[in-house]
Amino acid sequence: MPVNLLPPDPADLLPVAGVRLGIAQAGVRKANRKDLTVLLLDEGTSVEGVFTRNRFCAAPVQVCRAHLAAAAGIRALVINTGNANAGTGARGLADALATCDAMARLLKLKPTQVLPFSTGVIMEPLPVDRIVAGLPQALADADEANWAQAAEGIMTTDTLPKAFSKRFEIAGVTVNVTGMSKGAGMIRPNMATMLGFMATDANIAPELLQALTIELADASFNRITIDGDTSTNDSFIVMATHKAVHPQITSLSSAEGQVLKAALLNVAEQLAHAIVRDGEGATKFITIQVAGGKTNEECRKVAYAIAHSPLVKTAFFASDPNLGRILAAVGYAGIEDLDPSTIDLFLDEVQVVIQGGRHPDYKEEEGQRVMKKSEISVRVLLGRGSCSDTVWTCDLSHDYVSINADYRS
Repeated sequence: MPVNLLPPDPADLLPVAGVRLGIAQAGVRKANRKDLTVLLLDEGTSVEGVFTRNRFCAAPVQVCRAHLAAAAGIRALVINTGNANAGTGARGLADALATCDAMARLLKLKPTQVLPFSTGVIMEPLPVDRIVAGLPQALADADEANWAQAAEGIMTTDTLPKAFSKRFEIAGVTVNVTGMSKGAGMIRPNMATMLGFMATDANIAPELLQALTIELADASFNRITIDGDTSTNDSFIVMATHKAVHPQITSLSSAEGQVLKAALLNVAEQLAHAIVRDGEGATKFITIQVAGGKTNEECRKVAYAIAHSPLVKTAFFASDPNLGRILAAVGYAGIEDLDPSTIDLFLDEVQVVIQGGRHPDYKEEEGQRVMKKSEISVRVLLGRGSCSDTVWTCDLSHDYVSINADYRS
């Protein structure tokens, strides 16, 4: 069961002017499931993205990068689940391009105006004929109110669809942002999430969108981990339709730019947290805060060392306050000149470690009380500077092994 996460109410998901979504059952891997989703974008929509840093990136990632670089004006996205089209060589690249060609013919566009996305099993040929055959059904279904159905249509091992919206004002004009994501395992994005899509009708100068996309990813999806694996298909796309009639935002540091960034980040963080809450087999949502570092980077290294440790994660699953495992992770995180005698450690409000040793007032039953909770905060103070960083993760349970052992069944 997901950790304190409910499926989105379709009524809460705001339409974004200039974006329509359609869903179909194409039988990519299994029959009778929503596995093909299209997003149709009005002309003039700005689109930017960030993608996996895995050198074995999937064919659709390669095509997306090339089509965005072509600057032809993206008008459509095609997303299939059930098959990642990764590790498929030249054939996989041809199949991703064939998907774009088919969509372009149906919409009378250039193939470079279509972005393809795939998620699912790696190293199996993409059933491109089924995807092409399903496109007319997805197009016929296209509607601006279909965010909830689309969030369901991009799921793989997710137990719940993930989508959030926010409405705000810029210069007295109402602006909407809605996003959806998928991911439950193979999550340590190292750029974004397995798949994430966010749209807004804000009128932002197109040249600002790429920097904004990177900033959003770094502050949200790049701060989560479930199992430490970076997928071959990670993609995070931000779309701005410019339909809101406020004056154009030409600087992210302006008051209007800050309002827009805060709203988009709010949705991005909710989407990122939802991935962790729905992590494969997860029973606990864990916030790891590391402060007192010389740099943000070293704080992040410590946070990820804790978050990736199977010993730490299994201890949280068992509600076992075997907290020396956290100190060990701090020690091997890679800070060569770390002085253990400056380390303090807290579980929620309970101080466990002071100056590198067990706090004299710490009682194990207090640690166990905290670790039995479904939401837990781990706070490490390094005592060597003023920088900090935060990572979100989950525990590691028996179900994680079962889900991944049976994934292709």
